[in-house]
Amino acid sequence: MGIDLPLLWALIIGFGVMMYVLMDGFDLGIGILYPFLPDKIDRDVAMNTVAPVWDGNETWLVLGGAGLLAAFPLVYSVVLTALYLPLILMLLGLIFRGIAFEFRFKAWERERPVWDAAFIGGSFAATFFQGVVLGAYVSGLPVENGAYAGGPLDWIAPFPLFTGVGLVFAYALLGSTWLIMKTEGALQARMVRVTRPLSWVLLAAIAVISVWTPLRDPAIAARWFSPPHLLWFAPVPLLVLASMALLQRALRRGAQVAPFVLTLFLMFLGYAGLAISGWPRILPPDIDIWRAAAPPQSLGFALVGALFIVPFILMYTAFSYYVFRGKVRPGDDGYH
Repeated sequence: MGIDLPLLWALIIGFGVMMYVLMDGFDLGIGILYPFLPDKIDRDVAMNTVAPVWDGNETWLVLGGAGLLAAFPLVYSVVLTALYLPLILMLLGLIFRGIAFEFRFKAWERERPVWDAAFIGGSFAATFFQGVVLGAYVSGLPVENGAYAGGPLDWIAPFPLFTGVGLVFAYALLGSTWLIMKTEGALQARMVRVTRPLSWVLLAAIAVISVWTPLRDPAIAARWFSPPHLLWFAPVPLLVLASMALLQRALRRGAQVAPFVLTLFLMFLGYAGLAISGWPRILPPDIDIWRAAAPPQSLGFALVGALFIVPFILMYTAFSYYVFRGKVRPGDDGYH
């Protein structure tokens, strides 16, 4: 029996996107939380917690995009055609944010607010438009004769805009729990206070999306609520509620690592829920991974490179987080 190359590539791309959401989410979240950190020293400490790792986190986004082009060119062409504007705005946000990382510490004191604004605006824009792209993708992209058949502004709709706002709160929660783990003192206490309302808002957003999605798509409703799927997938919402309860308990007990781990798990559950809703469709509403896949020769050739590079990305990521583990304090420059 041969290897199912489209399935393998779908797993690789799905893993890359998940790693990006989990890892770049918290440093985007720190930019979103900057307005809650008016003190210059707190802002320096917050940025220093991610300074050594933020650019490595975005490697997963590059992997996901390149993998999509290599393995599923139909999906790549349709998504870029349909969502060109939000994707460009997302990339502009990432550019402004990256420039702010590099220039903020080198700027004169009077110029620093400009780079703070770039960091905040870039983080908000990148996060919001990532959510918009996700919502528009889940909503479905009409395809005729192998090309996108919708309009350039179809993504301006209630569901994509709501998912954009929801992702802002999700990344903000990742950022606040990351700072609880990586900082101490007044900044850590402030993040504990911020995390509590953020967690409840995120839970409400998850609930709304969980109800809205099956109401919009009968196929998703059948996937979740018809037997025997109902029995198999029921643990996902139950685990979301259990994770939220454990998160609140960890905050009350003053835990420092558990809130971040539990938030990562909440994000994973949300990602898993979307995967369950759509599988095996890779281009909603009706194109699956096998119809959208590139020729087997292309998939096999690209797979050789992917199997070589992915372990190196994982090793580099693990090494960088190990080297820069521990607390960040005022006066640290983020690289020692």
